[in-house]
Amino acid sequence: MRRKPEAFCTTVLIVINVAVFLILSMLGDTEDAAFMLQHGAMYEPFITEGQEYYRIFTCMFLHFGITHLMNNMVMLGALGWNLELEIGKLRFIIIYFLSGIGGNILSLIAAISAGESAVSAGASGAGLRTDGSASLCSNCEQRKIRTAFGKRNDFYGCSESLFWVDEQRS
Repeated sequence: MRRKPEAFCTTVLIVINVAVFLILSMLGDTEDAAFMLQHGAMYEPFITEGQEYYRIFTCMFLHFGITHLMNNMVMLGALGWNLELEIGKLRFIIIYFLSGIGGNILSLIAAISAGESAVSAGASGAGLRTDGSASLCSNCEQRKIRTAFGKRNDFYGCSESLFWVDEQRS
């Protein structure tokens, strides 16, 4: 019997995000900005004035509450699983981390430009760039990726709807 291919990196990323959330939930309130700042959330003054550049990376693994976590992990599971199987583990992990860090840098630049600072966290940047990569990939290998995404298309559409509803509440 042939075993189905697995998306190891996607699974590991989801496990890490959930584990970080569970640990932080035991230590305090993950919806409290001050608590999240103590644990690596991104905040423009801490990065620009305090040179705490690590926050650009660490905030990718922090989530403000269970809804935020679940929306991001559903998106990552639906998109990442298929994309990783199509492009391979190394390319997927490079895209994921460059997208997350790149999205956070753009967010930081926007905050500086607007003169407004907000505490931010989450894997949305990496997840949505994964979506963009899947779209790009689908243009290159349309039939192959359509088959892969076709199996989870309803799941993907539902997860994206949940993500945008949650973002509009914030």
